Amino acid sequence: NMFCLGIAKHDAIVTGSASGVGNPVYYVGAKTGRDGIHGATMASAEFDEKSAEKRPAVQVGDPFMEKLLLEACLEVMATDACVGVQDMGAAGLTCSTSETGARGGVGVEIDVAKVPQRETGMTPYEIMLSESQERMLLIVKKGREAEVERVFAKWDLHAVRIGEVTAGERLRILDHGTVVADVPNRALTDEAPVYRRPLERPEGREALAVLPPEAAAPLTDARATLLALLERPGIASKHWIYQQYDHMVRTNTIVPTGMGAGVVRVKGTNTALAMSVDGNGRYCQLDPRRGTQLALAEAARNVACAGGLPIGATNCLNFGNPERPEIMWQFSEAIAGLIDACETLEIPITGGNVSLYNETDGKPILPTPVLGVVGLIEDASRVRGRAFPAAGLEIVLLGEDRGELGGSEYVKMVSGLVRGRAPDIDLGIERELQRLLVDLAARGLTQSAHDCAEGGVAVTMAECCFGTGGVGADVTIDLAPANRGMDRLAATLFGESASRVVLAVDPRDVDEVLDSAERFGINAVQIGRTGGDVLRIRVGRDTVVECAVAEAERRWSQALATWLEGRAA
Repeated sequence: NMFCLGIAKHDAIVTGSASGVGNPVYYVGAKTGRDGIHGATMASAEFDEKSAEKRPAVQVGDPFMEKLLLEACLEVMATDACVGVQDMGAAGLTCSTSETGARGGVGVEIDVAKVPQRETGMTPYEIMLSESQERMLLIVKKGREAEVERVFAKWDLHAVRIGEVTAGERLRILDHGTVVADVPNRALTDEAPVYRRPLERPEGREALAVLPPEAAAPLTDARATLLALLERPGIASKHWIYQQYDHMVRTNTIVPTGMGAGVVRVKGTNTALAMSVDGNGRYCQLDPRRGTQLALAEAARNVACAGGLPIGATNCLNFGNPERPEIMWQFSEAIAGLIDACETLEIPITGGNVSLYNETDGKPILPTPVLGVVGLIEDASRVRGRAFPAAGLEIVLLGEDRGELGGSEYVKMVSGLVRGRAPDIDLGIERELQRLLVDLAARGLTQSAHDCAEGGVAVTMAECCFGTGGVGADVTIDLAPANRGMDRLAATLFGESASRVVLAVDPRDVDEVLDSAERFGINAVQIGRTGGDVLRIRVGRDTVVECAVAEAERRWSQALATWLEGRAA
């Protein structure tokens, strides 16, 4: 999944809507080929040993051509010559023509023979369904054609008039002037069939809720377990990946990659935008409704840790074959959970997509809704990262440990299974926690903030020590509540109870932070102090983890590269 955030002046937005009968319809960008035909339907198909036969359905991208197209479109949109624009994504020309017409309540007529083609003998069917990349559909003001064509010529791109906006609300497709299709726009957009597929709660879910015996086994070496967790692919540093691109392009980045939620400044203002993407297939396998809520909450919490008030979300909902009642049940439960979470956290969904039929040889992926959240930071100087910035700071733990190991990375590591109950979440408490974090950051009362997620409080503490020269920490935490089927020490260190955050606070501000937390109804406790080059974690009077920060960070930072290279071999 990829999340892209763009910034636009709200009074200069060009919509994907056709208008103005007689206005020309332009095809701009790269030529059309046979790549991507049935790409949208291929994305809704299971895979098996014959999947290589579907290769022609995969689009062939050209990032440099894409950059030229973006710049040319932005240049045209800076004028008032363009009244509508839409990219040619899924189903190519079919979607872009019918959707722009339907939105504007007008008709669209094009002749496919005028579409620039890079292959010979293409049929109208192939041209209309091709998903060749780097193409856009523009609705241009009549009389401004030459101006638009000059801009695209400057960028060495095609700009060809292929049709015009018409009265009525029909999409007419011609081939050398002969009508080959004539349908109402809305039949392809707003009036699409609604499926009411059967759904059924899967059998055996009670067994999934039972923790494996390994979860109850006494934790004998917490230090070694912490280091092993730091090497898990889902927890380890993603530096191997993001080092391969320049994350400082355009000099907008405020929080360096890997140091917390992504934060970019909005140039010309004092504000910044924070963003985070999260998803957890383990939780959703155990409880798709609650798992989806946890995913949205974590993404929003990451944004709030940076100081951003969550203002919008997007989603990518990844599931298996919905024609199976148990998969449709997962999907339905996830949607219901997302609705509840968005309403309680007051975060609107601005858009998203669904990816279904994700199965190979009949085996579905874990249900994995991925949520992206964007937050607004009013004062860019108040942005906070995840790492302890200095020694001598007080460490405050927000939230409550409920003694939960179900669905955790720890249980998966020691047993190889996804078992137990997914962590509980009180969405009302989560909302207040996020508002508290934004308030504390805006008043400059926190020096860093990092949420407890995969690997629990022990992994969170370690990550807080990474990335700023290895500032260590000495903390004491209480033993988690006793729960059947799990070792209390393991639950204390590696349990993944939600709505918890580790803060670094100037000693002069601790009382105000604790008072603020009480006003918001959030449990807060002072657990230790930053300093030295060792991470030391005590549970009660017992020191259970004592590890050099340098060693832990080395294991964490190198693990993904080692894992990927081993897989490749």
